[in-house]
Order: sequence, then C-alpha cells, then structure tokens
Amino acid sequence: MQTMPAHAAHHDDREIETLEEFDATVTARGSLAGYRVQAVDLTDRTRELLTTPTTGAVFLGCPMRENAAAKVRADGALVFPPVPDLPFDPYRGLVYSPDELFASLADGGYEATPDARAYAWFQRTKADRDIYASTLRALHDDAISDALDELLVGARVVGVMGGHAMARGTEAYAGAAHLGRALARAGLTVATGGGPGAMEAANLGAYAAPHDDEMLPAALELLAAAPKFTPSITDWARAAFEVRARWARGGLSVGIPTWFYGHEPPNPFASHIAKYFANATREDGLLARCTAGVIYLPGAAGTVQEIFDNATPNYYASRGEPTPMVLVDRAHWTERLPAWPLLRALARERSMEARIALVDRIDEVPEALKRLGG
Repeated sequence: MQTMPAHAAHHDDREIETLEEFDATVTARGSLAGYRVQAVDLTDRTRELLTTPTTGAVFLGCPMRENAAAKVRADGALVFPPVPDLPFDPYRGLVYSPDELFASLADGGYEATPDARAYAWFQRTKADRDIYASTLRALHDDAISDALDELLVGARVVGVMGGHAMARGTEAYAGAAHLGRALARAGLTVATGGGPGAMEAANLGAYAAPHDDEMLPAALELLAAAPKFTPSITDWARAAFEVRARWARGGLSVGIPTWFYGHEPPNPFASHIAKYFANATREDGLLARCTAGVIYLPGAAGTVQEIFDNATPNYYASRGEPTPMVLVDRAHWTERLPAWPLLRALARERSMEARIALVDRIDEVPEALKRLGG
C-alpha cells in the first residue's frame, strides 16, 4: 500500500499534494500549467510561482504571497484561498494520520484535539442549513475520497466490520486483533470503520504484524487497563498511544470513521485515517474499496446494515465477481440477528453462493476467505 501518491514529476497525475511534489514538478517540468495543487503552503515558493507558467492551474487552499497570487491569477489560474478559523482543511490532499487527529492529546486531553474540535464544529453547523458550512463539508469529503483512492492503488483490501461495543481485555477483542494480524501478514490491507471495539482490534492486529508474536499479547494486556472509550476518551486514547510508543513502526492499515458518529473516537492503530462528515459517503466508500473481501464479526444494527450494503451491489452486479463475504459466529447471524438466511437466499438468486461463507470461529476466517477467492 502506498503511503502517499508518487511524485507528480514522474507520472501523469496532475495533482500536487506536498511541497516535495511541487518542487519535483517545477524542476522536472518547468511548468505548473493544468496542475491541481492541494493544501500546499507556498509562501516560501514565491520565486517559483512568479517564474513558472500556471495557465489553467487550480490552487486549492494554498497559502501564498499576494504578488504570487496576483501573478497566477493573471496567468488564468484559479486560486481558492485557505478558509480561516476552521478546525480542518477542506482542501487537504492526504488522508489523516493518528498523530494529526490526536494532536494535543498529551497536554489538553481529547477535547483539545483536532478530531474533537472538528466534531464540535460539525455539531454547531450541521443543523443551521448554512450552504457555506455544507459546502465545506462536501469539499472535505470529496478531497478525502480522492486521497483514499490514491493511497490504495494496487492494494488488496479486506474489510473487517464489527461493533464498537467490543471491549479491550475480552476474548472477542483479542480474537479480532489476531485476525487483523493474520490478514496483514498474508499481504492484505486491512480496512475498518476506524472506530473503537472490533474495528480498533483489527487495526491493532495489522499494526502488530511486523513485530514478533509476543508483542500482541503484551499490547492487549496494556490496553485492557482502559477497556472502553467511556467514560474517558482521553484515557482510552492515551493507552493506545502508549502501545504505539512502546512498539513503534507498526504495520499499515486503514480506518474510515465519520464525525456523524463523533461521540465514537477514531482508533489510533489505523496508520491512515480517512475521516468523513457524511456517513453515507463513508459507508459506501469503505465497502466499495474492499475488493479482496469483507469479514463481518458479531455486531448490531450498523454491522447488519453493512452486510446488506455490500450484498446489494453484489446482487445487481452485471460484470465481475461478487466481493467475498465471510460472517463470523453462526449463532449470532442465524439466531440472534438472523442475517445469514436472508443473505443466502439473495445469493441463491444470483449465483453468489460460491462467494459467501458462514464460520463458527474467528480463526476459520483466513481459510474461508482464501476458499472464496479473496
């Protein structure tokens, strides 16, 4: 999985998302004509902007000197200035990192972090019907989708879905973590809804994948001291960052959470976090990118929704193979929340049976996914 897009100077991508890409493009091409520059601070690149053609370029939220802005506008470029006093950048070119979303956690607690401040802004603006605020949210979410697509080029992505209520220190949480580690060690990119519970456990497992086998049990023991994000998100998050500090350079995975459920914090074990304001965009985007399969651990309404959100495009697909789907815990999915009989009935109508499986235990998942072609 790529950690950031390749340099624009070396491929046909017309987007520039870092200062390094900007410098490489100017050096190699000698022109910015037709490029899209996203959220790159260009205040120290005035000379380059004054001497480089920028016809047809678009600068999205790029700070620059006034004389540079006047020159690129005269060239025919569009300049969308940075938006002041926002706790997020609507033009950002890359997905988030845990350190970015949880900045200030150590000093001010969770309430001081960019993640909490973005949620507070969302709470203030979501009901006022202000077209300006809704436009900023839409710009942000579209930028995140673009960044996520670039991040996952060539990756074999497997989704792990499950409830947020699964507590650290439980057997179920440990099982989900071991599953995430096994999937990552098999060369798959683990993607989750990015929140606590089963989602965090799977991202933790992927984080543990490069470390020796003893690391994961030790991390699980450390995390058990703060089993849930209630009553204190601060304590919950600090325990996760203690694990990250003790075992640095963890494996890569993706979390795709939403500020729509902002009372649930993102988990810090996903190396890349694509956080959205619009939950519908987030749900559809998460499942659509899980091309190597989707695994459903026991959950409640949200997980049931995700089963059929994924089954629907599989059912109506006119081309290609349906995405493999593995449901874990027979009793849960046939008795407590009987989604499996309905899923199997739909599968029979569209010859999808060879791409779905129901297993009793979480350790059966890798083999089932392999059997389904994931």
